[in-house]
Amino acid sequence: MPPDDIQLTPPPRRSPRVKRVRNIIFLKDVAALGLTAFGGPQAHVAMMLRLLVDKRRYLTAPELLELMALCQILPGPTSTQTITAIGFRLGGPNLAYLTLLIWMLPAVLIMTVAGLSISYLDKDLVMRLVQYVQPVAVGFVAYSAYKIAQKVIHTKTAVGLMVAAALLVYWVQVPWLMPLLLVAGGLITTSRYRKMPQQDKIPLQIEWANFVLWLGVLIGAAVLGQYTQLLPVRLFENFYRNGSLVFGGGQVLAPLLYTEFVEFKHYLTSEEFLSGLGLVQALPGPNFSFAAYIGALAMRPEGQGLSGQLLGALVGSVGIFMPGTLLIFFLIRFWDQLKRYRVVQASLEGINAVSAGLVWAATFLLYHPLPDTPVNLALVGGTFLLLLWDKLPSYLIVGAALLAGVVF
Repeated sequence: MPPDDIQLTPPPRRSPRVKRVRNIIFLKDVAALGLTAFGGPQAHVAMMLRLLVDKRRYLTAPELLELMALCQILPGPTSTQTITAIGFRLGGPNLAYLTLLIWMLPAVLIMTVAGLSISYLDKDLVMRLVQYVQPVAVGFVAYSAYKIAQKVIHTKTAVGLMVAAALLVYWVQVPWLMPLLLVAGGLITTSRYRKMPQQDKIPLQIEWANFVLWLGVLIGAAVLGQYTQLLPVRLFENFYRNGSLVFGGGQVLAPLLYTEFVEFKHYLTSEEFLSGLGLVQALPGPNFSFAAYIGALAMRPEGQGLSGQLLGALVGSVGIFMPGTLLIFFLIRFWDQLKRYRVVQASLEGINAVSAGLVWAATFLLYHPLPDTPVNLALVGGTFLLLLWDKLPSYLIVGAALLAGVVF
């Protein structure tokens, strides 16, 4: 039997009206995720698996893992690139841009408001509000790890790769290890390429426009910022450069931004930075929305008031999300052609197995910072069982955790 992720027959054609309705439903699902996906990239993928794969069937679990693996190999925000790539696969660039906007907008708006009103926020109140959301997010990740392993682990080699990847990531927590393990896992299973079904090979047609645009903006922003010395231009270059070079998501981005904007450029204080970092961890959606907060605070010295700070938040958001979007647009255009080669098909077994291991490791890594109390253990286990029961939507589970934070 051919692997689940290989389509031997083209999907049925849909009328423009059916496509339009499906795209609207998809964007509503993206909005729901943007408002309820707490817990960082691993929890985001867990909720995508439940809503976009199991419930809506926009794609299969192996296809989701492929996209996630591609995005982990690239620099930028992994969960944002993943959901943007899903939008691209379903409806092309226009739907992908709308997906990106709807996904990032709630967190970016909240972090912009936080940057404008940091002096008035009650940090203790925010942390009390989300105290039960964090263990619930771990429950989502545990459920995702279980479901992914169930769907993509079918051989002893895959089991070994999953366990090895989970142990290595758990004990060696460095950002460059994840893309390295994904590549290594793919190389290990390429030896089985002769078992893959033959497919008609389509000559690779690589469209370089998005890659050239990414590189051109990187160089152009640096030159323009140096030449003009305008703070908004320099801020855009700073965020674009960091978004182009960071692997490993928001956890890796935070120390880079701290070094540049607090220690070196003194755009905000350490206390302001840590307050914003704590807030973004408590929000749904992408952690890269932290850039909107920093951009708003960085524009204070310009003396332009509210409009200047809003410009800073906009520049920060566009600068941090743009490079990862351009790079995934470049790669996703020829990935389906590349997959038709048997060597690439065989590598997907190893890539998917390693991806499953990364999610298992994330389950334990995300639980460690939480207090080891019976309440947190019960919330993790209870969330896992509720998701297995499959009768409650994700947003109700998250909403109940938020309500508990208010009441208790």
